[in-house]
Amino acid sequence: MDNTIYYVLGLVAVIYIALSTFNRRRSKERKSRKFMDGYQRKKKEE
Repeated sequence: MDNTIYYVLGLVAVIYIALSTFNRRRSKERKSRKFMDGYQRKKKEE
């Protein structure tokens, strides 16, 4: 029963690592130019 704190900390660490890798993958997709396909810049009017 005295190891419960370590189990909880281990579970939190696993969840944190899983979320960080998931978010890193999503930010990498966002940084890629794939989402800019078909985007055309607005023309400046002077």
